[in-house]
Amino acid sequence: MIVKQELVRKIKEYFDLNIYETKVWFALLTKGIVTAGETAEMSGVPRSRTYDVLESLEKRGFAIVKLGKPVKYIAVEPNTILEKMKSNVMSEAQERVTTLVHLKDTQEYTELEQLHKTGLAPIKSEDISGFLKGKSNVTSKIREMIASAEREVAIYTTTVDFEKRARILMPLLEQAQKRSIKLKIALAGEAEDVKRISNKHALKTKHADHKGRMYITDRKEIVFMLNADHAEEELAVWLKSPFFSESIDTMADHHIKRVI
Repeated sequence: MIVKQELVRKIKEYFDLNIYETKVWFALLTKGIVTAGETAEMSGVPRSRTYDVLESLEKRGFAIVKLGKPVKYIAVEPNTILEKMKSNVMSEAQERVTTLVHLKDTQEYTELEQLHKTGLAPIKSEDISGFLKGKSNVTSKIREMIASAEREVAIYTTTVDFEKRARILMPLLEQAQKRSIKLKIALAGEAEDVKRISNKHALKTKHADHKGRMYITDRKEIVFMLNADHAEEELAVWLKSPFFSESIDTMADHHIKRVI
């Protein structure tokens, strides 16, 4: 049985298998029903290992043991395996989320927060800064800032950037409005796009001619991007500095064209 190595590599990664499991599964799929000996011959996996590998695949739902002697294994349809894996991932994710939701109620979490507060106490606010790499890390910090804002959230960015994060940020912005947090949103881009975003999300959005991308909360904390929208990997700097944040917020206001 000849199978392209690139296909073996990709299927191995997609289905979280080891190299032997992948080759044996291909043999199963190719013939439908096989013995350990046939599997070894077709897959190239040592016969001494095929028994363990077949048992492993059977336990994970990739194969079914056929009744009778000699022992044979029946291949499970790939779509059935895929649906089962999706279900397992969702179930595990939900369990993980439930655990994280209740984590704040534990004594261990309380002690973690106390350690953090104690550690930050002697640090000057202007010393608190960080370099953020990757869209996920940047968005996570912005999300954290908006969730903890007390008075104001200012967003100076592009229509492309805002739409890229809207799915995650909009629920937070809606919650901020319910908490009477002032929202200032100015987007650079085509006027039609700014208006469309404003109408779509029911936001009072302004049209601006700035090209920067910045998120500021309470004029104390800021995340600003270091590269353009189309960059392969997003880079940003986070600062907790009232002086710098207020200065940037004031300058950005001057570039706003008009209210949509």
